[in-house]
Formats: sequence, structure tokens, C-alpha cells
Amino acid sequence: MTRPLLATLLFGLALAAPPLDAAGPAAAERDAALAMAGDPVKGKAAYRVCRGCHQADGAGRADAGYPQLAGQQATVLVKQMADVRSGRRQSPAMHPFINPDEVSTRDLADIAAYLAGLPVPAGNGKGDGRHLARGRTLYERDCATCHGRAGEGDGARFVPRLAGQHYRYLVRESTAIRAQAGARRDADADMVRAIAPYTAGDIAAVSDYLARFRSAR
Repeated sequence: MTRPLLATLLFGLALAAPPLDAAGPAAAERDAALAMAGDPVKGKAAYRVCRGCHQADGAGRADAGYPQLAGQQATVLVKQMADVRSGRRQSPAMHPFINPDEVSTRDLADIAAYLAGLPVPAGNGKGDGRHLARGRTLYERDCATCHGRAGEGDGARFVPRLAGQHYRYLVRESTAIRAQAGARRDADADMVRAIAPYTAGDIAAVSDYLARFRSAR
């Protein structure tokens, strides 16, 4: 049963500035969800609260910076939902839709199973295409070891698939991870180190390269 809208919004605002020790609750819920066998049929029904931003097919919105979720690693989806819910990853706009009155731990497992099984949509947002060679060089040097040569990610290590993701989303998240100002304190330490020396132009080049990259499922 959902709370009245005002209570839900207040709940989201209360989580907008979470304590720094939120990693514990996030990891506990992540592990609990991953211990469950996700049901994609139930996940499709539970995903109803996400469709307004992420679209029915999980394509997201290139113009609004909402990520493409279809075809993402299931473990990554569970981890990110748990991180957002605990406040370890700050996303105030998402909190009202993922609070425990709307989405249970079981729902996290089911939604992840549903989205991971969807085909990766075509037509994602891209950059201007002017610095793709630079983007490829940086990606192969600094990113491919973890994210894969084809940008497919690594579910066992909670490394997301990046190939075919929206350009604007990649730029925004990479910039936040580089800044380490609080919004993405859930970021992997190795990525923080790798991206620390990047300029805005470097981030744009890698993001555009990945946005145009079509990886095998």
C-alpha cells in the first residue's frame, strides 16, 4: 500500500542527504536481493513505477539524462537500486518511486531480472562524434580492463554495461564520479582513480565513443 503523495515526497527529501555510513544498509539489502531468484514476470509488473522516466522498454530518455536500463547487468541494477534507496547514491528524483512502501527487496530482484532480459534498444543519445578516436584510446587504456573490450561490463564484480548508454547520462555520471562531491560516493575506487585526471573533453570523448558502441549481450 502506498503512502499519500506528500508523505512519499517528504520521505524522498529526508533521504536526499543521507549519512556517510549508508554503505552497510545498501550492501545488506543488495545481498538479500541477490540471494533471491528474480522473477522477470513479476518484475515487469513491479517495474510500473519506473516507466514514467525509464520508459516501458527500459530505453530511458536521452534528452532528460535518464539511463537506459534494458540489458544492464542484473547485479548492477540491484546494487544501484539498493544504493539509491539507502542514500549512498544520491538521486532525490528517484527516491519517491523506490521507497520501501512502493518497492520491496523482492521487487528489486524481480525488476533487475526483468530489465536484464530485455533487448538493448537502438537509437540512444549520442554526442557530436568529433573526438571518437580520442575516446577509443582513453577507453581502451583506462576502462576496458573492468568494463570489457566491448563495454559489456562484469556482473560478478558489479561493473555496469556501458555500451550503447545515453551520451548525456554518461557525461553526467562520469563528471560526478570524478568530482567525488557526494552524489556518487558509491563509485568504485579504481574508477575514481582512473577518471581523476580526465578533462571535460576527455569525459565527453569517452562517453560519445561508448554511446556509439554496440556490445553483444
